[in-house]
Amino acid sequence: MYTKNLITELPVVPVANKQKLELTWIGKDTRPKLEPRILLEDAARSYHGAQRVTEHDIFDNRLIFGDNLLALKALEAEFAGKVKCVFIDPPYNTGNAFEHYDDGLEHSIWLSMMRDRLEIIRKLLSDDGSLWITVDDNESHYLKVLCDEVMGRKNFISNVVWQKRFSPNSTAMYLSDSHDHILAYAKTKSIWEINLLPRTDKSDSSYKNLDNDPRGLWTSSDLSARNFYSLGTYSITTPSGKEIAGPPQGRSWTISKDKFLELDADNRIWWGRTGDNQPRLKRFLSNVRDGVVPQTVWLHNDVGHTQEAKKEVLKVVPEDSPVFETPKPERLIKRIFEVATKSGDLVLDSFAGSGTTGAVAHKMGRRWIMVELGEHCHTHIIPRLQKVIDGEDKGGITESVNWQGGGGFQYYHLAPSLLEKDKWDNWVINKTYNAAMLAEAICKIEGFSYSPSDTFYWQQGYSSESDFIYVTTQTLNQAQLAQLSEEVGTEKSLLVVCSAFRGKTEQFTNLTIKKIPQQILDKCEWGHDDYSLKVENLPQAPVKPGQLELNL
Repeated sequence: MYTKNLITELPVVPVANKQKLELTWIGKDTRPKLEPRILLEDAARSYHGAQRVTEHDIFDNRLIFGDNLLALKALEAEFAGKVKCVFIDPPYNTGNAFEHYDDGLEHSIWLSMMRDRLEIIRKLLSDDGSLWITVDDNESHYLKVLCDEVMGRKNFISNVVWQKRFSPNSTAMYLSDSHDHILAYAKTKSIWEINLLPRTDKSDSSYKNLDNDPRGLWTSSDLSARNFYSLGTYSITTPSGKEIAGPPQGRSWTISKDKFLELDADNRIWWGRTGDNQPRLKRFLSNVRDGVVPQTVWLHNDVGHTQEAKKEVLKVVPEDSPVFETPKPERLIKRIFEVATKSGDLVLDSFAGSGTTGAVAHKMGRRWIMVELGEHCHTHIIPRLQKVIDGEDKGGITESVNWQGGGGFQYYHLAPSLLEKDKWDNWVINKTYNAAMLAEAICKIEGFSYSPSDTFYWQQGYSSESDFIYVTTQTLNQAQLAQLSEEVGTEKSLLVVCSAFRGKTEQFTNLTIKKIPQQILDKCEWGHDDYSLKVENLPQAPVKPGQLELNL
């Protein structure tokens, strides 16, 4: 019977006509013009241990209270390229109303929310860093395509399946939901290195010493495979004298006969207790890798489940506090950090929730940054971290990592918007800003590193070894500019940001002079304090005439 080869019958698309495939949704091209806020420490809420527990205690961890998109933007200047691992547990967009945040965003708005945050997260990651995102089936496949676009499809590591429930839901309408996804991406996969998981008694349980080999414990593996090997079709004779004509049907021996005889002479072939079984290769425990390669299915027995996570939170927060619906167990976060980080690495969680990421990172000796907007930053996270630091948190991974307490964290909140409207509806410098805050804010907006000099008042920040910035609310006259120019000299350049200036500036070739706030008015969305997951806070793109909105 004649059958058409359908594949060869398909038309070939010329390379020149190929288009980049990407996820599209209404409002995708609308991006917020984020203001790079400065962070202000509230020392009363920062917390440190009463004494050092070990010489490895870490005190410069950061807990940031505020909108997480603005917080990510605030971190960009200082931490770009420095974060080794980002773990985020964003709202799943399930349509359910959770107490601590709205989790029922319209699909396209959810995608915009994730895209805006992922783009900054990618900048924060080190070249050898990685991103791990928990998500369920409602958005996991769309999020995968979105991450392919932001992170690069070639940098996709894996989709890990986490068994979050261990028993079926008898009230489920269709299939009982037992798992979540963890999407893992590298910043640059070609240089990203995975850590092996520590060997356990379970992973070593298959190693025995059935023949009292002096080289110690061993296990055996099949010497045949389905792949054809031209030198792998020979016959062999067992120690008992039994003839084996060749490998099992449809298979080949994986080694040549010469290699086989060499291994057999070295007692590395196992023939079974009676000496007449199919040959198997002995692999000694002393020769295996120091750890176990992580798999893509993480069972609740190994990394915990949702009920375990809820109990962990209840142990370290006030009894009358609301319970989180979808916390993650400490063992799950521990597994991610084991795979993706080493001691001392910096990790980030911009959807901190109940603070599990910080608690686990602290116990494992990782530096951490967490961001949370909800009031549970104060009712849940701070009390939890205080107990971790004081060594009073006995749950979670405490025992498995031998955590004794120590270290600390600094609490920050976002500064208000740099510009505000006066009574005449004009944009002016926010009256809560002092000179130092203003200089730091302008440095961020203009792309300078804030670093006030103890020697030169006009060196408040730098963009290179010879390019500096000076910010002042004064009106500078010709004489003041001339003095500045002389002090800067011919080998350096200075950006002067001031309220106003008088005179001609062309003669000062080493000075660039800008006015505030006029110079920065168009750079950001001023006075926008909330980019949270509430629909009304997110930008909406109007539907253009004739444009069809796809129901994604």
